[in-house]
Amino acid sequence: MNLVTVKSEGIAHNSYYLSDESEAVVIDPRRDCKVYEQLANKECARIKYILETHRNEDYVVGSLELQNLNEAEIGHSIVLPFKYGEHRLEDGDTLNVGTLKIKTLHTPGHTDESLCYVVYISGNPKEPMMVFTGDTLFVGSVGRTDLFGSDAQASQAKKLHTSLTEKILKLGDHVVIYPAHGAGSICGGNIGSSEISTLGYEKKTNPYLKLDEPSFVKRAKSEDLIVPRYFRRIEQLNLEGPQLLSELAPPRPMSVIDFEHHMEEPNMLPVDARNAYAFAGSHIPNSLSLWMGGASVYPGWIMPVDQYIVFVLERTSDVNKVKARFNRLGFDNLCGYLCPGMNEWQEMGKPIERLCTMSAQLLREKLEKKDVLLIDVREPHEWREGYIEDAVRIFFGDLEEKASSLPQNKPIAVTCSAGNRSSLAASILKRKEFKEVYNVLGGMTAWKNLDYPTKIMRNRAAEQSG
Repeated sequence: MNLVTVKSEGIAHNSYYLSDESEAVVIDPRRDCKVYEQLANKECARIKYILETHRNEDYVVGSLELQNLNEAEIGHSIVLPFKYGEHRLEDGDTLNVGTLKIKTLHTPGHTDESLCYVVYISGNPKEPMMVFTGDTLFVGSVGRTDLFGSDAQASQAKKLHTSLTEKILKLGDHVVIYPAHGAGSICGGNIGSSEISTLGYEKKTNPYLKLDEPSFVKRAKSEDLIVPRYFRRIEQLNLEGPQLLSELAPPRPMSVIDFEHHMEEPNMLPVDARNAYAFAGSHIPNSLSLWMGGASVYPGWIMPVDQYIVFVLERTSDVNKVKARFNRLGFDNLCGYLCPGMNEWQEMGKPIERLCTMSAQLLREKLEKKDVLLIDVREPHEWREGYIEDAVRIFFGDLEEKASSLPQNKPIAVTCSAGNRSSLAASILKRKEFKEVYNVLGGMTAWKNLDYPTKIMRNRAAEQSG
């Protein structure tokens, strides 16, 4: 038996390749899926099944893409009307891979169709060895229950509590869990950093598993997790089946002149994927600052999925990385990239702009003199850990809609935790013709390291008033 975890950086997604005796199964594949085929070829195995734990909402699933490579059979829940797949799985259904038996558990809560897959080995077919828990159970946490709205959250939390206590935990303390996400995922709150765990360890350490149903529901409802607007679009893609990547033209290398012409086309957005300080030094006018690390998640927060995009990159080899990250979020209109880079753009005398920056020290001086308006664009849960007094708190994902409430005639400083999201937010404001905008490099990390004062959120009502 061979088990390999395939990670998708940024979205903290874990997919799994499991093989035994020349047959293999893939759990929750990502869209750029050749890695699974390579694993199978390396050990002369055939991918027999592709199994989904649920209709994922934070990334475009790669089941159809992988099936197109090897003709494996796709299985997912019978609860939803998926328009593709050979197996509509119910609670208790079993599949065989080599000498392994894989049993389906229906575990609603995170979503109504959520499934977990329990693996039994041939030598002990009644004693489970491992379970792929999808978004039902994470290391140190559980799946979020707010995807159907606040009115349904209590009901979903009750379902999840039942799934955990009546199905998952009864498998046995020795069973190893393999969740679909790790630390940093937006599919659960405070997910632990360990890659795997056991049910016994989770029973002792996972705070959610120590709660009775009323307390579990209360805790679930107290979490302030943002539902990104792109979730609904990805859910629809994963229900119907996304377009195959092989049918899409990859972003092509563009000369300076070609790139300039494309920028003039309707619905075309230049995205600068360089670091924040490089963007601050010089960038193409009307570009969006979206550093490579943020490309895994944040495009869906701030732009429509049908947006046409051209890229400015740190190096030309970054094109494959940025393409994969945008494709995972359902962005397929990736037209090209500035092949010679910013150096040649500047040397040809093309227009450039710079983004003003500010240190934490200078920010404090200007705030004391009331010379600047501070915008804190972090997520709400970060504000509870401390924010600067008088800061206007606008989550960066909402800035496009709320920018009109900000004064055009006053200098604006933008802060986040370190300077990347604030560069993104500042570029949004610059695109809306705010004239004097500063990115606070170092952000709240620098502010706190200097022991400057912060205010602490006391309750959700106070947070929402900001």
